[in-house]
Amino acid sequence: MQNVRTNVLIIGAGYAGIITAKKLAKRFKNQKDVSITIVDKNPFHTMLTELHEVAANRVEEDSIKLSLKKIFAGRNVSVKLDVIRNIDFRNKTAIGQAENYAYDYLVIAAGSRPTFFDVAGAEEHAFKLWSYDDAVILRDYIHDCFRKASREINPDEKKKLLSFFVVGAGFTGTEMIGELAEYVPILCEEFEIDRSLVTLHVADILPRVIPTLPEKLSAKVERRIRKRGVNLYLDTNVEKIGKDFIELKKDGDSNVIATKTVIWAAGTQSSKITETAAEILPAGERKRLETDGFLRSVGDQSVFVVGDNLCYTPEGESSPVPQIVENCEQSAGVAAHNIACAITGKGEMKQYNPKFHGIMVSVGGRYGVAYVGTAKRKFRLPSFLAMISKHFINIIYFIQVLGWNKVFSYLKHEFFTIRNNRSFVGGHFSNKTPSFLLVPLRLWLGAVWVFEGVMKIVDNWLTQAKLTGFFGGANAWYDSILKGISNTGDGASTATPAAAAADAVSTATQAAANGVSEAVGQVLINFDFLGLFKIIFVSGRELAGSKLEDLAFKLDVPLINWFVDKVILPNDTLQLVMQIFIVAAEILIGLSLIGGLFTTPSSAFSLVLLFMFACTTGLYLGTTFWMIFAAVALLIGAGRIFGLDYYVYPFLKKRWKSLPLVRKSYLYND
Repeated sequence: MQNVRTNVLIIGAGYAGIITAKKLAKRFKNQKDVSITIVDKNPFHTMLTELHEVAANRVEEDSIKLSLKKIFAGRNVSVKLDVIRNIDFRNKTAIGQAENYAYDYLVIAAGSRPTFFDVAGAEEHAFKLWSYDDAVILRDYIHDCFRKASREINPDEKKKLLSFFVVGAGFTGTEMIGELAEYVPILCEEFEIDRSLVTLHVADILPRVIPTLPEKLSAKVERRIRKRGVNLYLDTNVEKIGKDFIELKKDGDSNVIATKTVIWAAGTQSSKITETAAEILPAGERKRLETDGFLRSVGDQSVFVVGDNLCYTPEGESSPVPQIVENCEQSAGVAAHNIACAITGKGEMKQYNPKFHGIMVSVGGRYGVAYVGTAKRKFRLPSFLAMISKHFINIIYFIQVLGWNKVFSYLKHEFFTIRNNRSFVGGHFSNKTPSFLLVPLRLWLGAVWVFEGVMKIVDNWLTQAKLTGFFGGANAWYDSILKGISNTGDGASTATPAAAAADAVSTATQAAANGVSEAVGQVLINFDFLGLFKIIFVSGRELAGSKLEDLAFKLDVPLINWFVDKVILPNDTLQLVMQIFIVAAEILIGLSLIGGLFTTPSSAFSLVLLFMFACTTGLYLGTTFWMIFAAVALLIGAGRIFGLDYYVYPFLKKRWKSLPLVRKSYLYND
């Protein structure tokens, strides 16, 4: 008898829908009798919390899009591009614009949409900020306003073009006006417009901005907004919005402000399909669907509700769970677990008992506030730490959704290519230096590695065990300085670490060999870190007479010392194998850097070799220490300029991305 197929249908690829689908796919990855389908009107997932960054042109538009095809590559999830118009709960069928979808279990994760509170003209004339398209349209429109204003002769028209109004001082409105306040001076400089001609406004019916924040933090945000030159209207109603004006009302007095740009960020309501479902299933405020503790609709136990569509009041709470990303993530996890229990008949369903860790809001790319902590105790963070927490939270989400691929892309957009230094760390991480300037450094570092390898061949490293003298001599030299004694034994006479490359070494060795009675050199740093390792920095001469080539640095690691003394040095064959490995590595690294082929792994392996040398013979400031910094400088992209990586990497990247395991694990960069 053939197994009956169980169909799980997820409506909506927002925060909650994506995570629900991924967790179910992981749970049923080897079970062909469970089908998981996710339906959305877009082929991508949109980072709704980052829309303001695109609207104010701080980051590229592709930074807020995550391809559904890439998210679910290699997983038991069928992605459908469609719009669900209705749901037949009796026959368990979702009716779409393109096709119908039968289900055994339905997850409603359709998100929300703006609500205009019956304000005249709002829906017709205001810009929304609730989708990818909204952000891109608004970005282009704002830029166009400045372009037109730069050549507008009529002062009244110019004023309208340069007046920007945000309705709503909650999260979306505050973040949007914060970004816009940062963007305006840049546009003014680009189009040669006096900053005083641009006006920014925010209005809200509530008495303070972001009322979910504690009053002190709310006041802090308000001060920041006003400091950026924004006119703030609180306790104020929006009466009407026209094509080139907005009418406000406070305490019975009306105020009409001329503007061609009104951005609506004043609240949300459930999506259309959720409202349609609410005609049959029990619903609460703004058509959010009521559920039991297991996130099943109280009207249909085959229907689970997550994210913004969820109306559930946890035990001990006085109001339903908030419409925030953390609710989407936590409710998705609980719903996926409970669906798996229902399908398999194994395990116990979990009650939804969310533990929210606070809220964070950014006012532009450089400033933010946060109120975070545990469910019982939360604390305020200063701006710098608040911004760190924002990016950390985003990265955690990206790890769940698209792994390394999106994390790297996010760091690139937010830090490494940030425009106009609009980041809380400024532009210090942003790439501004032409990469071709690294070519001479790459060629020289490669030549030095080849030279080191060839000289070791000349010194019979491929045929004779050399490491006893190589390591032992260096250790004897360091000991003679650290112990403050003259080292006149045979060990000192062999103190030629790094093949006598540094004058400091040869000077110390010669002095010891001649039996000089006073201590050789001077200890500058000898720091022991909990017995795990020592940082040693010495000079082969008295400090007053030292030159750069007299200075040497070493990491003394007991575990590495034990391995070298007990495993490597007692065995001549093992010494020879190690020597051949070192010679081959140095020459191959050098040739790789000279040719610009696989520059990143070659630079990384350079650092590995240099670390090994630092722990055994030490590195000498006059000869080898600079190689660390050169290798770091060449880590990213140095071979794409006048190098073979320019041709090889695109070829390999294309084929690497086509491998099923790679796509499933997100082990690639777009």
